Amino acid sequence: MPLRMDTPLPSLEGGTDWFNSKPITNEDLKGKPVLIHFWSISCGICKESLPEINTWSETFKKDGLQIISVHMPRQESDTKVESVKEAIDEWEVVQPCVVDNWHEITNRFENKFVPAYYVFDQEHKLRHFQAGEKAIKMVEPVIERVLKAQTETVAD
Repeated sequence: MPLRMDTPLPSLEGGTDWFNSKPITNEDLKGKPVLIHFWSISCGICKESLPEINTWSETFKKDGLQIISVHMPRQESDTKVESVKEAIDEWEVVQPCVVDNWHEITNRFENKFVPAYYVFDQEHKLRHFQAGEKAIKMVEPVIERVLKAQTETVAD
């Protein structure tokens, strides 16, 4: 079962490789809203969603949203780091991406799905989880709501 609402952001430690960033810790993310995006190179829907994730990275950067993609292998061939790097280059992934070949991060999130999206507010409490083919369409409004709530909190 995936994480429950209000669950704190699990640790991102344990990935085998990082692309587009040095390894990121929860301390590095302190005070920022976070979207954790699980994907796999063997998932066609996942790859098709990568351009939209890139757009979110640019659109919501000014609002402080930090997007981190977690590559979760679903089969033996998905564990080839070179293949993950090729997909990152091919799909022009801009956000930090950690390869979770040992499922350490995946297990902390209790995640079983790709694509999967976990939206955390600036206090790193889980505010939304969505997975599957139509998930990406449901996530953007949640991101906007979390960012709006953050702005309202800062204004108070």
